[in-house]
Formats: sequence, C-alpha cells, structure tokens
Amino acid sequence: MSNIDRRDFVKGSVAVLGAAAISGSAVSALADASSYTAGTYTATGKGVGYVTVTLDIDAAGTISAATVDVSGETPWVGGVLGETLAAALVEHNDGTVDVIAGATITCDGAMAAAARCLALAKGEEPAPEVDTWDTATEEVWLGAEPVIDEAAITETWDTDILIVGAGNGGMAAAAYAAKAGLNFRVIEVGSCVQHNRNWYGVVDGAAAKAAGCEPVDRRKLLSELSRYASGKCDQRVIRTWINESAAMHDFISGIMEAEPYNFPVNFTSGVAAYWPENCAEENTVYFFPEQETFYFSNPNRTQVFEQVINELGYSVDFYTTIVKLEKDGDRVVGAIAQNTQDGHFIRINTAAGVLLAAGGYAANPNMVEHLDPLSASTVTCYNLSPRCRGMGIRAGLWAGAKLQVEPASMLFDRGLVAPGVDAGYAENPAAFWGKEFPGTMTQFFPGTQPFLKVNRRGERFFNESTLYDNASYASANQPGHVYAQICDANANEDVDRFHTIGCSAGVQNGRFLPSLEQQVEKGLVMKADTIEELADMLGFEGEAKETFLATVARYNELVDAGYDEDFGKPSCRLSAIREAPFYGYWLGSSLLCTMQGIIINENSQVMTPAAEPIPGLYAAGNNAGGFFVNNYPCVLPGTRCGSAMCQAIKAIKQMGGLE
Repeated sequence: MSNIDRRDFVKGSVAVLGAAAISGSAVSALADASSYTAGTYTATGKGVGYVTVTLDIDAAGTISAATVDVSGETPWVGGVLGETLAAALVEHNDGTVDVIAGATITCDGAMAAAARCLALAKGEEPAPEVDTWDTATEEVWLGAEPVIDEAAITETWDTDILIVGAGNGGMAAAAYAAKAGLNFRVIEVGSCVQHNRNWYGVVDGAAAKAAGCEPVDRRKLLSELSRYASGKCDQRVIRTWINESAAMHDFISGIMEAEPYNFPVNFTSGVAAYWPENCAEENTVYFFPEQETFYFSNPNRTQVFEQVINELGYSVDFYTTIVKLEKDGDRVVGAIAQNTQDGHFIRINTAAGVLLAAGGYAANPNMVEHLDPLSASTVTCYNLSPRCRGMGIRAGLWAGAKLQVEPASMLFDRGLVAPGVDAGYAENPAAFWGKEFPGTMTQFFPGTQPFLKVNRRGERFFNESTLYDNASYASANQPGHVYAQICDANANEDVDRFHTIGCSAGVQNGRFLPSLEQQVEKGLVMKADTIEELADMLGFEGEAKETFLATVARYNELVDAGYDEDFGKPSCRLSAIREAPFYGYWLGSSLLCTMQGIIINENSQVMTPAAEPIPGLYAAGNNAGGFFVNNYPCVLPGTRCGSAMCQAIKAIKQMGGLE
C-alpha cells in the first residue's frame, strides 16, 4: 500500500487526451472499386456535436484528399483532431480511423460521415443518422416516450439482468455479476468503456485499517452529508455507502491487487483533507472524516473490469443506446435499445431487472439549461463525458420514476477564459443542441485558491476562502458571471500556506507560479509589472479600473490589519498584493457532471412519485438521486465514485438474489 495523495498525482500535468489507438475501426466502407464515381463528397456524422467530412474519391475508389470539420466537438479534445482524422482517412483509404483514447465519439462521428461519403460515391443511399426517435424539443427537455414501430425491432435478446452504461458504476456492476456467474448484458452508447476517475471514497476499508486509522465517526459523516444537502437527501441511501463501501473496496481490491494486475492500493486520509490548523482559532477548519482509496492503473479500472468479464465469457455491447424501458403492468421487464451504427432497434427482455447506470445529463445543454439554469449560467469550461446526455434518466422518468426536484452539479472554480468572455452557453450550430460552453480547456487546476477575487466592476464581492463551487455560485449574480483572481510574486509561498485540498493541491511546493506562466504564454493569464498595467490587461476601464485599484489597496489594508472585516476571510488565508510581477486571470466554473437523478431507495430500487419502488428497475451513480442535493461536498473527495459503485453492486445483489 502506498500513501500517495492527489498532490503527488497532479504534480506533473494531467493528460486530457491519450494519443494511442485503443480499438480497431468502428465501420468499414470497403467496396468494389469499379462502382465508384469520381468526385468530391460531403457528409456528416454524429459526434459530440456533428462531424462533417469531405472526401475526394476517384473512380478506383481511392481517397486522395480529406477534410474534417470538428468545430462542433469539445474544443480541446475532438476539436483539435481535424487534421489528424483527415490524414488517417487518406492513409487508411477505407473510411476508418484509429479510435483515439478520450475522443471515441468524435472518431466514430468521422467514420460514420466517411462511410456516407463512400456510399454516395457508389451511388448508394447512405445510412440515415440515428436518434430520429428522440422526441425532446428545446421547450420540452424530456419529450414524450418514443413509440417504436414493431417492424423496426429486428433483434431480440433474452437475459436476466440488463446494465445500461459501461462507466464507473456499470462496469463495477458487470464485474460483480460476472464473478457471481449471473446472466447479464451491458449496453454502452460509445465504442469503449468509459474512462473513470481513479479515486473513490471508502469508509473503514482494508486500506484504512492497514494504515492504522481510527474508525470513522459514522454519525458525524452522515450528519455532514445531510447538512451539505440541506436535509433534502435520503439518509438511508447515504447510509448504504457508509456501511457497505468497505465490502465494495474488498471486491475491487480483490481484482486490482491480484494477478495479473498487481496494482498497489493508494490511500489518503487525515491531513490531505483538512484545511490549515492555524485557522482553528477562527473556527474555519473544515475537518471531516475523509478516507479515499485509489489505484494509479493502466489499464484504467473500468478497462480492468471489462477484461475480467471478457475472461469470464461476457462482453459489452457497444454502439448501443437505451431508447425506452418496457413494462408489464407495474414491473419493468426489459428495454428497447438502438444500434447507433445502422439504427436498427433491439428488444431486450429481462427476467430480473434493469440497472440504469448511464451517467447524468451534463453533456445535454437542453437538460442542463432546464434543470440547472443557475449552474449553467456560471460555466465557462467543461470536463464532462460527452456520453452523459441524460438518456438513462429520461428512460426512467418515462417508466414512472420520480426525478430529484433540485439539481446537484459538480462545479469547479477553474473555468479559465480570456478577458471579456461571459459564462454560460454560447451558440454553435455544429454542437449538440446548437450550443456549447465558451472555454478552451477542461479545468485550470490552480484556480482553487483563496486569492482576492473581483467582478467586472472591480469590486470584491465575497469571502474567497470557500469550497470549490461557492465562488461559482457567488459569481452568478455578477456581470458576465465571471470573476478575476489576483495575486503577486509571492504566490508560491501563499499557496503553500493556504494548503488547499483535493486536486488543486497539486500546485503546492513551488508549482503554482510555473502553472500560471504556462497560461501567460497562451494569453489566458495576465502578467504585469504594475497593478495599473494589470488592470488594463484584464479589461478594466474608466470607473471599473478606479474601483479595481481601490479594491486592491483596501485588500492590502485588511492584510496588514490581519483581520478581514469586510467579508470575514480567515487571516491565515489573506495575502498581500504588492510585489511585482502581478498576475490576474478570469474564471468561471468548470462542469464535471450532474448528480440530479431519479430517486432510489437504500436498495438502489427506483421509486415512483408515490414513494413506491418500481419492480425490476434500479439506478446507480449519476442516474440516481437522493444522495447529493444543491452541491457536491468537495471536502469529501471520492464520495461520488464510491457511492456509485456501492449502489451498482447493491442492485446486482438484489437482482441476483445474493442478499
């Protein structure tokens, strides 16, 4: 066991996009060369938004030139792959590309578009785009339950358990079911399993016991999580994670630490989760019973689970999305799914039940704007999975489930943008639902620091010593819903003294200013020799500039006094702004996921508005509600991943008769 925390992991840079090919081609457009008509052909395919491919094809069927428009894709992932995909289409010459890790949806969209181009060159009718059944509109995010023509259902599967989604919860469920020898199938809309976060929260697990940790005060933990949700949670659902996470970890460690993987377990507890002790006299210490377990593994945990189920004779059905659930009376007895490559429908009959583990709705702008408009108004960047479009939630609601009334989005105060950029969706006709957030990166990890923050009027407007999402929500009432963060040449020492928690701690020990310098070169962080020059670079003019200069002067007065009488920030988190060079940058929030799911009980059963379980229907992770409400307690990192796997395994135990 290694005691490596997030600081050690984030020391270098976090890779957003893997460069290695991880799977073979998704489609093949090889055909008789004699059937082609030379010309230039253009078609689109469904990616995160829409991918447009233009191919020059000669009479022999050779692709001599290609262009790929990825303007509708995630800017820093699929949006940077236009030239790469175009080169691959010419090199492969069969309409395929190697699927790039982290950008599978964009690659699939490019191949679908290329296949349509080749079909057009052969004089064939190209395959229609999928999702024609979706009844959502801009006004009605849920839409009506689809009515599928029986003649369009050309395939039938019979199984005991259907798992919808091959992510963190779904693959934990699949591995557990496979180890138990149950009869199940997994459907996944993408071409590979979803990459998961390494960290997951465990209470009094084997790693904690091996480290000699005192048992967690479970009463306090339950109380704190309930307090974060303003009491709007179901404490019985939370208690399932508290009481069963140790057994969940035993199951995972039995795979990850055994042959042939032998991955060492890493464990964090105590100081990595606390804020500075020298703030104790001001009653501002965030002190929680946090324990977090993780594996730095390659392959990723979900990939390991896939290998496990493959070895036991099971597999994941990729390119398959849920369309709707089917019921016999009150009981869910299966689902209708759709193959996203050719559009045909599949009836899946289930004897024991369906587990919805398809993620939240963060990648569906229509749902985000309708269900969590406050969060949407603060977001500038996103670190979400483009697969999380809310289909599991919508299918559950059509089947009679109750939706958690209030949202719970995971926001990070790290949405770095250039001066003048507003938070919230910006229009892009090529993007999904025609809109996307304006940022050009996922998360700016140094963003979570209690430095001075000001709005576009140059005013300070809240206590900056807060949790991740507090700054974002505070900015929702400010111009443009963004704010500028200001520091000086002593920032390295300030950051070490601040002792932030979670992944933002990776810029401690002298790494903060170097991280800023990288963004100075990109024009996203402003660096100046004087405060006046910094004000100009940040876009302050006229009265706003004068207010900004006065705000900095006032802040320095509070630092000198050692007491923040304006907003009550602890003295240990005040920092002067006097020594050049000075740094400033604009931040909104970065959206990772939504956690507003359908209501479940402590056994992961989906509930109706009348608080009755729907027989045969279960949910886990971000498809499930009742755990997090309003926000995510970032001082308890790993709680979402840990609770999701607990809920998923609980569902398998219920459906498999293992309890």
